[in-house]
Amino acid sequence: MKRFGLTLVAAICLAATTFAAGNQPTTVKWEGNINVYKLSKYLNLTSMQSEEVYNISEYFTEQMGKATSAKKNKEEKLHKAVYGNLKLMKQTLTAEQYTKYVALLNMTLKNRGIELK
Repeated sequence: MKRFGLTLVAAICLAATTFAAGNQPTTVKWEGNINVYKLSKYLNLTSMQSEEVYNISEYFTEQMGKATSAKKNKEEKLHKAVYGNLKLMKQTLTAEQYTKYVALLNMTLKNRGIELK
């Protein structure tokens, strides 16, 4: 029941952020380097999780770079990059870690001026 509650909270946070964005165009280029060490400390990752999160973060940075510099289908590519990252992280992290990660990712995207529809 607790796990279901945490998953529900994560889904609501993600949905609220998505709908709050409205129809604002995304014009900011992603130039983010994810500090996996700090992320590992914040999420209290095991060594195996830390290695997997590093690989996922590298892939996410690459996908976001491509998406933000794309001329066509920018919104669609951003959507695929973010939700692909969330899917991979959900498989790697525990429910509690995933909830923290979703909140952190939402805040990071918002601070960088990236809004998803």
